[in-house]
Amino acid sequence: MRRIVQIAPEIAPGSGVGGVAHHLEVQWASLGRDTDRFTMREAHGDWLPTPGPGIRGRLALLTRVVWFSTIGTVLARRYLRRHGDAVAVCHNDVLVGDVYVNHGILRAAMKARGHYALRMLRNPLHLFTAARDAVRYRTGTHRVVVNLTDGERATLRRTYPHLAARAVVIGNGVDTGRFRPATPDERRTARATLCPGGALPASATCLLFVGHEFDRKGLPLAVEALAGTPRSVHLLVVGGTPDLVATARTWALAAGVADRVHLVGRLVDPLPAFHAADVFTLPSAYEANALVVLEALACGLPVIATPVGYAPDVVVDGTNGYLVARDVEELRARFTAMVDADLAAMSRAARESSLPHSWDVVARQYLALFDELEARP
Repeated sequence: MRRIVQIAPEIAPGSGVGGVAHHLEVQWASLGRDTDRFTMREAHGDWLPTPGPGIRGRLALLTRVVWFSTIGTVLARRYLRRHGDAVAVCHNDVLVGDVYVNHGILRAAMKARGHYALRMLRNPLHLFTAARDAVRYRTGTHRVVVNLTDGERATLRRTYPHLAARAVVIGNGVDTGRFRPATPDERRTARATLCPGGALPASATCLLFVGHEFDRKGLPLAVEALAGTPRSVHLLVVGGTPDLVATARTWALAAGVADRVHLVGRLVDPLPAFHAADVFTLPSAYEANALVVLEALACGLPVIATPVGYAPDVVVDGTNGYLVARDVEELRARFTAMVDADLAAMSRAARESSLPHSWDVVARQYLALFDELEARP
């Protein structure tokens, strides 16, 4: 059995790409497969500053991406030459690896948000990433590109019609043991902890939004849609830098719903937010996958989302949530309908729909792909 080497700037519990790599590592180890890591530490870039708010934070992000894409590529190639029998899975930046996991296509994301040329030109990181990915997809850098949904595979082929590697689909998974419906006590505790002083009443219908890119993921739409809903409908927002949270607060004030929008910023562990909520919403313009949708379903939260990423594959209208357009009025109507909906039945359906997406199932799908690659060197 070949050793598996995962390549990502960070591999650690949590959400995002690093969390995906962590879950795969844990599952492969449980199945008896040896795993190694090539991270920013192995690329000698762990001294670089951590990205944060403001211009300095954006420069730090630019530096880390460029470093891991360039220096990281050179050092990863040397690393893999010393481990010639390993199968390499690249998640981010580095231009090497048998398998590349497509966690998102920058060009597609910018086009979905509108003003494509302006968005690309005003951000040097976008231009660098687009150039790097053109090399990635148009040359024989990888043998296989794993896409997280059928829709994302189609988007990849439209964006890069001369794609050199084979494109397959293996979705992300969810830890259905950790992400589970809350007990009544857990729900009360989560609301009191995240929103002290009764700011989020026990009787409120709580919508949850989780994400760090507020504009692309549709938070402005959700805030605007909240206005005009019954006063019992609240919105709990997890994620964002301090700058983004401050901006979102101005949106809530302008919409007249500041008392019903609860901005808690980044959470080390988002699970209490899922336990505090009744419904999850993500009116995003673009998602490669949106693992958070699966996490919400596993926690028994009906999902109201646009048909991007995982949502169209797992959300069944009227059963475990609703698919909506990026339209304020349609979103407002669905938010309002949740007040009188049979949330208990929708919660059971949501939980049930998450179970076929456990990390064990996903890890075995990757192992089957590795075996196929080994049989066809």
